[in-house]
Amino acid sequence: MTTISKEKHLDMFLKMQRIRDVDMTLNKLVRRNFVQGMTHFSVGEEAAAVGAMAGLTYDDIIFSTHRGHGHCIAKDMDLNKMMAELAGKATGVSKGRGGSMHLADIEKGNYGTNGIVGGGFALATGAALTQQYTGTDNVVIAFSGDGATNEGSFHESVNMAATWKLPVIFFITNNRYGISMDIAKATNTPHLYTRAEAYGIPGHYVEDGNDVLAVYEKMQEIIEYVRGGNGPAIIEVQSYRWFGHSTADAGVYRTKEEVDEWKKKDPIKKYRTYLTENKIATDEELDAIVAQVKQEVQDAVEFAQSSPDPDLSVAFEDVWVD
Repeated sequence: MTTISKEKHLDMFLKMQRIRDVDMTLNKLVRRNFVQGMTHFSVGEEAAAVGAMAGLTYDDIIFSTHRGHGHCIAKDMDLNKMMAELAGKATGVSKGRGGSMHLADIEKGNYGTNGIVGGGFALATGAALTQQYTGTDNVVIAFSGDGATNEGSFHESVNMAATWKLPVIFFITNNRYGISMDIAKATNTPHLYTRAEAYGIPGHYVEDGNDVLAVYEKMQEIIEYVRGGNGPAIIEVQSYRWFGHSTADAGVYRTKEEVDEWKKKDPIKKYRTYLTENKIATDEELDAIVAQVKQEVQDAVEFAQSSPDPDLSVAFEDVWVD
């Protein structure tokens, strides 16, 4: 087992709390027309996002999904600029043009969330080809949900990455539902990671994707393998979104009992218990982080609210390479 410093533990707890607070706050602000456009929350999936990226550098690249707030926060996106983008303001990371599904921070290796299901697979494969061609040792991660693995782009991208031994990790957060479709009714295999066998690459599975340390440990193994020039890998982690697919989804296809059972597996509570029981951190230290994050999110909302709207001219910027 990898030795993790106290500083690392607290940083992972901090990021998980940030993801939770941002999405819980946004869920309220949506009703006040604060958010521009469709919004998808990842409450309940914090461990999957943070565990996946705790071993990356800013030179490593990620491509996220429509449910990408957590990935952005895990890769250290500035909360003020992120919140401003969600509000469609000029100070946003995409100058107010992208909203929730088009958040990016190239300097930190975040090449963007994507509103098209399965839209990031080929982009990640292309970025991995660039890393191979230019001789870096950077890895690329293509995040997706379970439903996106039935898109043709997934299979085409995995096939190409496997054939050319590209440094890309296909990270599947299996939360069981593609909008309202239970993955068991759409895919004739109990585990999506086993599809790796068809392409001759390693497939990995984390049954408890709400255990941030389990995700982190497995990803450390995979990152080392891929960074070593051995080609791509697929990882599937099991988790669950507490809310509907989006702000427009009441989630009537799931029972209250099912949702409540998953809430008992709260990844933040699980990690907090681990940290205190193993005397890595005290309740007072963790409470201080919770308070810090609450203030950060409040400040970010105020920053967004006080920021100006973008000028219409920005719609024509950054379209072509000069």
